[in-house]
Amino acid sequence: MAGKSGERKNQILQTLAEMLEQPQAEKITTAALAARLAVSEAALYRHFASKAQMFEGLIEFIEQTLFSLINKILAEEVDGLKQLDGIITLLLGFAQKNPGMTRVLIGDALVNENARLQLRINQLHDRIESTLRQCLRVAATENVPRPESDANAAANLIIAFVIGRWQLFAKSGFKRSPLEMSEQQRKMLLQTC
Repeated sequence: MAGKSGERKNQILQTLAEMLEQPQAEKITTAALAARLAVSEAALYRHFASKAQMFEGLIEFIEQTLFSLINKILAEEVDGLKQLDGIITLLLGFAQKNPGMTRVLIGDALVNENARLQLRINQLHDRIESTLRQCLRVAATENVPRPESDANAAANLIIAFVIGRWQLFAKSGFKRSPLEMSEQQRKMLLQTC
């Protein structure tokens, strides 16, 4: 029975993410989500206590997916700059493949939702920035060491770049790829690090 409940939860989250892929999507209501799934709103609430909990489920999925892939990059690559390059490519590629999730990552889908959801996304951004800073420290041990403030500034610059690319993608109605010109831009960014 637990397997079916887990499957239904995943189906709800997947449908929510699909609804977020609509470029001009209005605020998603539980009524619209239930209609899309051909179930009652009560059926949704058997799996999630609130719509905020559904968004938390999406955020958990994003976080688990990104950090399992980031940790794989960190484990397989010892060069700090190559780690950075791989993580930037991963973050932009994830957005490309998951437009609905991109709206969650930039907070666009969370407007008028529970404030704790935006805090959770902010924490995710901070965690990514901290990982980038760690890669910069690794790179500094391989090359000319730089002051810690440089690693902080560079990590902040990189996360601002990634969030900016996510924003451009979402605000263009998913027409401007987050990977557009990314190879040249990553080279420019990494040269300054």
